[in-house]
Amino acid sequence: MTDANSGPARFYYSTNRGQSWAGPFRLPLFGQKGLAPRTDYVVNGKHDCTLFLTAPKANGQEGRPLCVRTTDGGKTWAFVSWIGPEPKGYAIMPATVKLGAHELLTTIRCREGERSWIEAYRSLDDGKTWTPAGTPAPDTGEGNPPSLIRLQDGRLCLTYGYRAAPFGIRARLSEDGGRTWEPEIILRDDGGGRDVGYPRSVQRSDGKVVTVYYFHDTPQGNRYVAATIWEPAAR
Repeated sequence: MTDANSGPARFYYSTNRGQSWAGPFRLPLFGQKGLAPRTDYVVNGKHDCTLFLTAPKANGQEGRPLCVRTTDGGKTWAFVSWIGPEPKGYAIMPATVKLGAHELLTTIRCREGERSWIEAYRSLDDGKTWTPAGTPAPDTGEGNPPSLIRLQDGRLCLTYGYRAAPFGIRARLSEDGGRTWEPEIILRDDGGGRDVGYPRSVQRSDGKVVTVYYFHDTPQGNRYVAATIWEPAAR
């Protein structure tokens, strides 16, 4: 759903790795005019899942992140918390990982005026409260949502599109649970314009990361789905 003011969002689920799907099922509005989720969730147990969503701000404009939770397999949902204060610009499209029994780290696409960046928040109580956790990506050009995963060796891997020349896809790694971040890794910088990104990353069993995104090669070129397979440098 792209308009956070246009009503409820819906979800599907699969129990066989995407071969078949059940749904759609409606999410409650949690007192909002609408929701605009970009798939982001943490599974806590067999029937327990936390979703990270975006809702409009009090003035109806885009947007601020929140988290909600089910403990009965999605039959009912409860509002847990807003993530951070209401922004002057927008804070949308969270990407979240579970770091410990009750610890979560979320990264959020932010914009205020002409500046776009990715901000992080940490929770030590399953999302009930959040504290600022720095700015993993201080500059994303004109803005792009993050993808955040935990690698097999425990490091965090953040990927995002870069919407300024040279247009492309970038990454950062953290060895300390998102408290500090290593220098930016440029996965590619040959985009034909700003309309690139929205990545998703996964790690293969051989340790390499597959980052999938949309891209185009020339200013008027067709958009297509592409992937970069890369290996995070050894610790």
